[in-house]
Amino acid sequence: MDETRPGSPGSPGDHGDLGALLRSWRDRLSPADVGLFAGETRRALGLRREELASLAGLSVDYVVRLEQGRARHPSVQVAAALARALQLSDAERDHLFVVAGLLPPSPREVPAHIPPGVQRLVARLGEIPLAVFTASWDLISWSPLWAALLGEPARPASGRPNLIRSLFSDTALHSGEGFIVSRSGSVDGFGASLVADLRRVHGQYPDDRTVTSLIDELLASSPAFRELWHSGSVGEHQSESKVVRNAIVGDVELDCDVFSVAGTDLRIVAYTAATGSAAAAKLDFLRVSAVQSSRGSSVQVR
Repeated sequence: MDETRPGSPGSPGDHGDLGALLRSWRDRLSPADVGLFAGETRRALGLRREELASLAGLSVDYVVRLEQGRARHPSVQVAAALARALQLSDAERDHLFVVAGLLPPSPREVPAHIPPGVQRLVARLGEIPLAVFTASWDLISWSPLWAALLGEPARPASGRPNLIRSLFSDTALHSGEGFIVSRSGSVDGFGASLVADLRRVHGQYPDDRTVTSLIDELLASSPAFRELWHSGSVGEHQSESKVVRNAIVGDVELDCDVFSVAGTDLRIVAYTAATGSAAAAKLDFLRVSAVQSSRGSSVQVR
């Protein structure tokens, strides 16, 4: 997790104190901005260390070592997770990378940084099943109700859970509570749409090694993916309605809408139901269960 590169450019001694930066960014962030329940007796103005650790998917001990200067060179994955959890601007994220001795992300790589405004939007819309994906369909953020409906997102040994990989391999996107049993479009049509979308993204971000690796992996392992890829189709994935089967409330028919975030190519996926419908009542039940089980936790950012 902590990579030591003696004498590397962008060391803390040359560009600032990484620990001090993390502390100042943590102190300025409101708990409400990340969907945290602050409580009336809270004394800390910003995020606590354990809250930042939870949001970034790190141990509290590692956050402490970073802030105390005992760990100075986090990996690219850790730096990116901290930037998202701290809701840094693009310039602040790039500075974090430089101070940590890392090269900032290239504009020719798929963006995985969630702008602060989008993070606040996700936190405040946490009462619907909602998630944020990268352009290549890596799952990077989700609301508590998303996890209650579909299950907690899987945590692969490396990288992030990916929707296209889950569709064309045995790798699950979620673990546990729910799965999609039908779509307004066919399953084959859904896969074809995602593969055509991935080809478009690959053309837009040709230097992204994660995208290239995903394509090479699925070309080698999935005949279905290989056939669709070699068809040469290019397109953008569209929204469609779905039926989700949940272990607690059964089948839930939902509208699924995909929104693009201008300037980042992030996808916000939201499931909604008409007010007063049976599906809305089932979501309300899951929402209450999610709030009771996650009181004091937050929208997840990875």
